[in-house]
Amino acid sequence: MKILVLNAGSSSQKSRVYEVCQPLPQNPPTPVWQAEISWEDDQADLRLRNHRGANLKERVPFKSRRSALDRMLETLWNGAAAVLSGPDEIAMVGHRVVHGGREYSEPTVLTDQVIAGIENLSAFAPLHNPAAVEGIQATRAKFPGVPQVGVFDTGFHHRLPEAAAVYPGPYDWLEQGIRRYGFHGINHQYCAERTAQLLSKELAGLKLVTCHLGNGCSLAAIRDGQSVETTMGFTPMEGLTMGTRSGSVDPGILTFLLRHTKINADELDQLLNKKSGLLGVSGLSGDMRKILAASKEGHVRAELAFDIFVHRLTLGIGAMIAALGGIDALVFTAGIGENASEVRATACAKFAFLGLRLDAGANSKQGEDRCISSRDSSVAVLVVQAQEDWVIARECWRMSKSARGAAS
Repeated sequence: MKILVLNAGSSSQKSRVYEVCQPLPQNPPTPVWQAEISWEDDQADLRLRNHRGANLKERVPFKSRRSALDRMLETLWNGAAAVLSGPDEIAMVGHRVVHGGREYSEPTVLTDQVIAGIENLSAFAPLHNPAAVEGIQATRAKFPGVPQVGVFDTGFHHRLPEAAAVYPGPYDWLEQGIRRYGFHGINHQYCAERTAQLLSKELAGLKLVTCHLGNGCSLAAIRDGQSVETTMGFTPMEGLTMGTRSGSVDPGILTFLLRHTKINADELDQLLNKKSGLLGVSGLSGDMRKILAASKEGHVRAELAFDIFVHRLTLGIGAMIAALGGIDALVFTAGIGENASEVRATACAKFAFLGLRLDAGANSKQGEDRCISSRDSSVAVLVVQAQEDWVIARECWRMSKSARGAAS
């Protein structure tokens, strides 16, 4: 069966089509079609690739994000990158939804009621949930009658212990839904499963720290396959330094700015989400590749941005190890985690006291899941490629199989 997956971001939309057969493959298959559309001002950049080698890019004028989404979806059966004869070839559509709140912790069929629930949670994830709903509405229109499934980034963390989930503010906060939810759960869970597979061990019994390091960054402490602590909380802003997000800061700074400057709440939100992190410190970019290049040329603020990023990362890893009471494996994933060997090497050097040692040659390689620790390391260190879209497709297939079984 062909499954379409949409992965919505605040300024981009990634989509893939997988052809899924029984039994499920042990390793993620290559998608038969993939697209990414990014928005800027009054136009969009659309990149397309299919399994037959087509690799296209076009700039799409648009009046709305929805019109750009419609154009992206139509390339599935129209144009040089087409892989379908028509929309009726898609059997299911899966969506990554960033915030599921307390209501949605498992993959869920997207009924009108569920979609309304996701919209209501937009107050908790204003940059992401509305974009997911937009993608859901677009695919409902293009693929009428096709089952749609939401897979929630918060779902993996929904069993966090209360001591980790509840903020030490007024207890009324909890009743208002103000608690630590955690994010990137789809990929944290996948990385835990993949790590056990690569180490040829059972997931039960393993203590893992997974480091999702991209434009957004979070850590998870995973014991026996369950998330017991994570760095993101009520929103995806808490925790580590990120590309353009501040991560955790003294809340007194925020009340100071509101009281003593002319900044308002919306401007403060933009400042923390879009103008902080690597970009805010360096003044150059939120892209780690550009930070590393500028650092090598002696750019002082780029060097500081890198140092802050790694400092906060190592503090977070240490906290995750403490929450677990030890560590069997440290896992790096996502854009920075998979590609920035300097980040991995600098962070891991801080844990030499645990007997953790890297294999420099393995660490310098690119583009494959692998163990990068030395043979005498007391802690396994791995690089695992992020596979959120495949996990979503896999969940769609499982739900379809369960539905067929129930019907029979």
